[in-house]
Amino acid sequence: MKSEFRNHRFLIRFFDVILSLVGISVFLLPALFIAIAIRVDSKGPAIFRQIRIGKKGREFSLLKFRTMIQNASSSGLITVGSRDPRITVVGAFLRKYKLDELPQLINVLKGEMSFVGPRPEVKKYVDMYTPEQKIVLSIPPGITDMASIRYSNENEVLAACSDPDKYYINVLVPAKIRLNMVFIERPTLTNYFSIIFATILKIFGVRQGQEDLKN
Repeated sequence: MKSEFRNHRFLIRFFDVILSLVGISVFLLPALFIAIAIRVDSKGPAIFRQIRIGKKGREFSLLKFRTMIQNASSSGLITVGSRDPRITVVGAFLRKYKLDELPQLINVLKGEMSFVGPRPEVKKYVDMYTPEQKIVLSIPPGITDMASIRYSNENEVLAACSDPDKYYINVLVPAKIRLNMVFIERPTLTNYFSIIFATILKIFGVRQGQEDLKN
């Protein structure tokens, strides 16, 4: 079984490289226009960099298109609601269609991330993981995962909480890790492409039945 999953890991990395190269080629020109729109819309760089924790606890610089005002993270690491006042006009559009994640294709190409895997957290929250929860650090973090699909309305949920940070730590983090255990325990190509396909459907608002991932 372990050797089988190692083979899947090799193939997943192969597709990560191929898909990231294709994605960078296809979105290079649109990315240039996005960067210009961000700079025109608000002060600050087009690319937002943040230190996240990856596989085996290694730190890396996560890349995203900036969707908030400059230095927004100084007033909190959690985005609360889709109308968070720190989100820019262009940023709201990018977030809606997940276009802010495009620079992470570079993270994938470099091997710091995969297309599919638990979303990488900042050190503050990783330091709060229980020994059992640290299993999410056993595989590369991803651009998308089952938790991102299930909790696509996470910002709105947090906006309704009296203490968003506490709710995120005590409720959402454990729930998302439980969802991610399916792929962590069965990192197969079938699950890999199932999650990518489900993410695309979610972005474009296509309703789908809740199906279990397959071995």
